[in-house]
Amino acid sequence: MTFYLENEHDETFDFDPEDVIRRVMEQVLSDEACPYDAEVNVLMTDNAGIHAYNKAHRGIDSPTDVLSFPNIEYSYPSDFSHLEEDSADYFDPDSGDLILGDIIISTDKVREQAKEYGHSEKREFAFLLAHSFFHLCGYDHMTPDEAAVMEKKQEDVLQKLGITRE
Repeated sequence: MTFYLENEHDETFDFDPEDVIRRVMEQVLSDEACPYDAEVNVLMTDNAGIHAYNKAHRGIDSPTDVLSFPNIEYSYPSDFSHLEEDSADYFDPDSGDLILGDIIISTDKVREQAKEYGHSEKREFAFLLAHSFFHLCGYDHMTPDEAAVMEKKQEDVLQKLGITRE
């Protein structure tokens, strides 16, 4: 498992973002039975930075909390069975790691939403990561049923890691 973290504005928290990324990534990939070592890029930026990405890639002219850019097209969520057929598209030729995709997180939104929801910044950061990792595994929340599945999976990961709302 490999992740690359770029902290665009050298934001600091009272927790180690790299540790949280590693723990959330390991838990999601374990829960989803990913049979490969995986690779993800994570960018921490501010509201202005994520606003620009949101406008450029989604046509939405406002900041958001997190963006996910999956590298894999799944037949259904966490269907890793077909990936070796198109290995050049999905695996890093040097490391052999499965390239899941990219995550962009607004550190401003982490702080704002933690305050709004009355929990720690670490919990909010971990929640946004879990949300994005499930997107990178092919989950979505476009229908109520999809949203319910994704919400349950996110909460399960945070509970297993002991990163709760308290």
